[in-house]
Amino acid sequence: MTGRNTGAPGAGSRPVLIITLVLAVFLACLAGCGGSGQEHSDRPAAQATGQDHTGTPPVTETKEDATMDDLSKTTATKRALFTTDKGKIEVELYPELMPVTVANFEKLVTQNFYDGLTFHRVEDWVIQGGDPNGNGTGGPGWTIKLETHPRLKNVRGALAMARTRDLNSAGSQFYILKTDAPWLDGQYAVFGRVVRGMDIVDQIAIGDKMQKVEMIQ
Repeated sequence: MTGRNTGAPGAGSRPVLIITLVLAVFLACLAGCGGSGQEHSDRPAAQATGQDHTGTPPVTETKEDATMDDLSKTTATKRALFTTDKGKIEVELYPELMPVTVANFEKLVTQNFYDGLTFHRVEDWVIQGGDPNGNGTGGPGWTIKLETHPRLKNVRGALAMARTRDLNSAGSQFYILKTDAPWLDGQYAVFGRVVRGMDIVDQIAIGDKMQKVEMIQ
């Protein structure tokens, strides 16, 4: 009995020692894994920095671009209708954001200036019209000062004023974009966008006429 009792504590100490060692190894491993987890937590920040460095727009800018779809909810608008050889194109104008440009366009429309003029320039990304000479050299006899607004972008469907190298040389010629052209932002007066008839814009060919342009709202 005594021998057995003497042996029992000895045999019992080994499991305790083993458990202690295992526990120590486990704690050491746990500490190491915790350090690894912290390294992982740094990676998204590094990736985000890399994306910004490569020029990927921040989320806020992407949302700002998209707000062109919601401008009618936050600013006053007017509407004009182009009746062309290919069909009707309805545009939304932003007089609060671009007062000089919209007033100039509306003046030309009410004077029937655009009626019968052609689209003299058509490319895979843009159409352009509003020149009484029909070749890109004409205008109404005056020019207006360049206006821009950070909420108005050169995106598909944007309506903007064409000009020469002189920033303040826009008169009557305008363009409508068929694709996004962000390199034009801040350089040209975007004052509206197409709300109906982008399929017609895509069909316009050189020489197609604007049979009638009218304010409808």
